Amino acid sequence: MSIFTPTNQIRLTNVAVVRMKKGGKRFEIACYKNKVVSWRSGAEKDLDEVLQTHSVFVNVSKGQAAKKDDLTGAFGTDDLTEICKQILANGELQVSDKERRTQLETSFRDIATIVAEKCVNPETKRPYTVNLIERAMKDIHYSIKANKSTKQQALEVIRQLKETMEIQRAHMRLRLMLPAKDAKRLKEKLKPLLQIVESEDFDEDLEMVVLVDPGCYREIDELIRCETKGRGSLEVLSLKDVEEGEEKL
Repeated sequence: MSIFTPTNQIRLTNVAVVRMKKGGKRFEIACYKNKVVSWRSGAEKDLDEVLQTHSVFVNVSKGQAAKKDDLTGAFGTDDLTEICKQILANGELQVSDKERRTQLETSFRDIATIVAEKCVNPETKRPYTVNLIERAMKDIHYSIKANKSTKQQALEVIRQLKETMEIQRAHMRLRLMLPAKDAKRLKEKLKPLLQIVESEDFDEDLEMVVLVDPGCYREIDELIRCETKGRGSLEVLSLKDVEEGEEKL
């Protein structure tokens, strides 16, 4: 999509329009595709990487710039950068029906994945699968919110799912037994998957008590079994609740 804007004689390409109605008027900004979601999730911090121009339009495709009086009346300022930030945060991203469906499906899956990685069934002390979480989200008719990041929505989903199923946000406390000859090498491989190492005891074997995100359980289990050829072991000791605000997603 290429848009010619006679107001400043530049051709805007690869445009994503974010629209906002305020004070009874419509305002639009021209952004780069895929950058709006990155900005809203916090992944992108540089506004110049998001905005094609710091102009505010009534209609981007026709290149019609918004009047200064209208901007001041609606936003209480004529600072274009500040107004762009407001529209970027609260406006509606204009996309085709096909793009919107794809984005919603991707976001839905991403949220379910975060929930599955962070939560367990408190009865079995085991993580849920992503597919099961997706089904549960559909059962509660969860709808994606375009102006919230997937991480923020994952917390919301966890709260809502607690009303319909046994689910608990927690770290798993595991005991890892690693054979002496594999211990140093395997410990290095495991390090990125461990949240906290509570204790280490090296006798004939290395015994570690650690806290991990539930989503890492299967990977740790597989790593220990494969690397030690069945000589190492993993045991679930307990769950440690993660209080809201104690750990950010």
